[in-house]
Amino acid sequence: MALAFDEYGRPFILIKQQDEKGRLRGLDAQKANISAGKAVARILRTSLGPKGMDKMLQSPDGDVTITNDGATILEQMDVDNQIAKLMVELSQSQDYEIGDGTTGVVVMAGALLEQAEHLLERGIHPIRVAEGYEMASRIAVEHLEHISQKFEFGLDNIESLVQTCMTTLNSKIVNRCKRSLAEIAVKAVLAVADLERKDVNLDLIKIEGKVAGKLEDTELIYGITVDKEMSHPQMPKQIEDAKIAILTCPFEPPKPKTKHKVDIDTVEKFETLRVQEQKYFDDMVQKCKDVGATLVICQWGFDDEANHLLMNRNLPAVRWVGGVELELIAIATGGRIVPRFQELTPEKLGKAGLVREKAFGTTKDRMLYIEHCANSRAVTIFIRGGNKMMIEETKRSMHDALCVARNLIRNNSIVYGGGSAEISCSIAVEAAADKYPGVEQYAIRAFADALDCIPMALAENSGLQPIETLSAVKSQQIKENNSYCGIDCNDTGTNDMREQNVFETLIGKKQQILLATQVVKMILKIDDVISPFDY
Repeated sequence: MALAFDEYGRPFILIKQQDEKGRLRGLDAQKANISAGKAVARILRTSLGPKGMDKMLQSPDGDVTITNDGATILEQMDVDNQIAKLMVELSQSQDYEIGDGTTGVVVMAGALLEQAEHLLERGIHPIRVAEGYEMASRIAVEHLEHISQKFEFGLDNIESLVQTCMTTLNSKIVNRCKRSLAEIAVKAVLAVADLERKDVNLDLIKIEGKVAGKLEDTELIYGITVDKEMSHPQMPKQIEDAKIAILTCPFEPPKPKTKHKVDIDTVEKFETLRVQEQKYFDDMVQKCKDVGATLVICQWGFDDEANHLLMNRNLPAVRWVGGVELELIAIATGGRIVPRFQELTPEKLGKAGLVREKAFGTTKDRMLYIEHCANSRAVTIFIRGGNKMMIEETKRSMHDALCVARNLIRNNSIVYGGGSAEISCSIAVEAAADKYPGVEQYAIRAFADALDCIPMALAENSGLQPIETLSAVKSQQIKENNSYCGIDCNDTGTNDMREQNVFETLIGKKQQILLATQVVKMILKIDDVISPFDY
């Protein structure tokens, strides 16, 4: 390497063998892109299904995450390659829209890229491959709608929702408690759902966790939990029919906003100042009492004098409550957040049937439960676990289960899991390929082969012989014309997913196929990789 100067005196660097270096173009670029996409899919492939393995991820700070959630794995991986970043965004798109199937969508995209590589090597133009994939995805989606079933449910009949959530939780670390956690997820979603409009606001469901206790101790609270306790140990621990003042103003005298200072050089002056401060506190507490508040929740702290005065006036208080929690409490109790004591009125008070302080374990950690609120649509899922990593993974699992229940309320169509839907679509796409006379029929057949990668990965991760198992299930589906036969991952003795109660949402499965096809088409159309240093 040497330094040289151009005619304007600007320095530039000469790199050895610079003439021999070149950009990736054409087939080489496409193969490099496909290779990057396949590498990401290969990482996630072993995490698919109920017997899928977990990944341990270490952040630059040394924090460790153990998970098999595809979106979480890719989000926390340090990815530099641009094509690999597309795969990360693909997984995040599935997570934002559906909440479940984040691993499957990346594995599917990887299989499509692998099949596309064989077609490109045979001389088929990438545009024709992309068009064939588009046709095949439409056939697969239409077939999914054909084999889907409607599931009826109601507030009294939630079994179908619970079974679908159990399918999601089956592949998580928490699968030993999948029944109880699925019931909690369904009850939480139904509590905040508007069944007439088929709308669910997941922001009303708060997920809290606390280390210690067993996973079985996880509970659903029809209200809000706050990781705080009463500001004074002698304040009552239980308040019924509470009227709550939600304040963002502190219990303290106003601070002068000038640069003047107060000199106190006699006892009389100090006493005057102390009396004046006490009068401020008295007025603030009296305003809360006058409007009828029986509990004060404050965003800021207050000193011992104010705390003592609140206790003497029999006005329980909670301090240092975060802004997000204040908003949730205001939504749940029907109260208004008050920024100044002068604006406090009886109409702005929140109402709750029961406010209680609960202690946990031998350490006596305390939390505040606000239950039987005026707006009962705000609920909290309170997770217990042996360590922080377990609680974080349970939170991610519960998020997936909540999203699945929400999707079923939006659209109550389901397809059967265990790879049965993919095998059925593969058979349908393979049969439809003969109707297309052009080169696209090769891409359509390749798409059918790629659909087989999901059941094959499920069999592989379950310790079965992948090719033999897939061939047996596929022939059984064709012979019996039965689209419910899948991979028996749990070794129950039957391939019929109806008997195993393994369901997936139709919109989630459709989204997987459409998103994977869309991203693969984009990757196939890239034939030139230009880095910032090329010009």
